[in-house]
Amino acid sequence: MTKYLVLYRADQSAAEQMAQASPEEQQAGMAAWMEWFGKVGDAIVDGGSPVAGGDGTVGGYSVLQADTRETLDALLTGHPHLQVGRIDVLEFLPMPGM
Repeated sequence: MTKYLVLYRADQSAAEQMAQASPEEQQAGMAAWMEWFGKVGDAIVDGGSPVAGGDGTVGGYSVLQADTRETLDALLTGHPHLQVGRIDVLEFLPMPGM
């Protein structure tokens, strides 16, 4: 099983997106994320968190695991973040001796 770092990128920071959303939009957004978490189930190693800093385009992350990159890509199909931004995927490499 390979682990992947999933970076959620957008032109607007996570803090800005949350500040501009109405309570109803925030609730609907969270419901979409919870539905996605339920869909991918055990593939989630770490659900992640919104983040601040860096170049301002990374709004959050998750760590997922899958047997193949194709399997991971299928899990990311229809991801709620794709409504507001893009997703970058980085593969964790094995560390010799660890």
